[in-house]
Amino acid sequence: MSVRVSTADFDVSEEMNRLTAGNTEIGGVALFAGKVRGDVNGEALTSMTLEHYPGMTEAELERIEGEAQRRFELSTSLIIHRVGELKPGDNIVLVITCAPHRKHAFAAAEFLMDYLKMYAPFWKKETFASGATRWVDARESDDEAAAAWAAYSE
Repeated sequence: MSVRVSTADFDVSEEMNRLTAGNTEIGGVALFAGKVRGDVNGEALTSMTLEHYPGMTEAELERIEGEAQRRFELSTSLIIHRVGELKPGDNIVLVITCAPHRKHAFAAAEFLMDYLKMYAPFWKKETFASGATRWVDARESDDEAAAAWAAYSE
């Protein structure tokens, strides 16, 4: 298990290879790589700035990752989340889950992304070509996804 919060970009292939190298108990790998969109509800986005509380953020990501480990019997996993000012097309988040079976890897990746969207202590500010800025609020769909996992059992 590994968590990293950084301003630095990441290489998806390099991270996956590093995570899985030599681990012969892995039968399935699921990966989600999130990118900054260039358009939000029809408005041209010029940047997204992500802020966090160092120490608290990493602890919460480790807690969420530990929960995924317990629920889905993961062999290993990785969460990378970037902070700072990002431009459209930039990498923002990487979640890789590895398990003996693909079903667990897929479910764990979806669980982690839903929980990251809902509980990870990041604050996002969008800046648009018009000059307008807006802090991103939680969405009802994020609440619903997190609630569905509370009732989930295999």
